[in-house]
Amino acid sequence: QVQVVESGGGLVQAGGSLRLSCAASGLTFAPYTTGWFRQAPGKEREFVAVISGSSGRTHYADSVKGRFAISRDNAKNTVYLQMNSLKSEDTAVYFCAVARANPYTGLINTKIHEYDYWGQGTQVTVSS
Repeated sequence: QVQVVESGGGLVQAGGSLRLSCAASGLTFAPYTTGWFRQAPGKEREFVAVISGSSGRTHYADSVKGRFAISRDNAKNTVYLQMNSLKSEDTAVYFCAVARANPYTGLINTKIHEYDYWGQGTQVTVSS
C-alpha cells in the first residue's frame, strides 16, 4: 500500500522561506514523476512544480518560477519543495502527488488527473 505524506508547512511572514518535504512508503520516488500542487480556500487545486522520474527534469508554474525549487533525494526517498520569497498569495494547502504511469521516461505531468497517489496536504500560511 502506497502512502504519501507531506510535512514542513507552517506560518511564515511575507518574504520568508519554507521547505516542504514529501515522503513515501510502499513506493520509491526515483522512477516516477512527482508533483506539488496547492489549493487555496475557495479555489481549485493548481499545479505548482514537478520533477520527472529518472532524469529529474523540473518544471514550474509561472506564479512560482524563480522563487520555488523542487528536488529529490533518492537516498532518503524524499521530494522537497523549497519556497523562497513567499507572498500572501502562496497561502494554501500544498499537496504532493506521484504519477504511476510511464516510469523512467522523464515525463512532465502538470494535470491533476495524471497523478495516482496523493498526500493529505500541509498548510502554508503567509502573513503580509
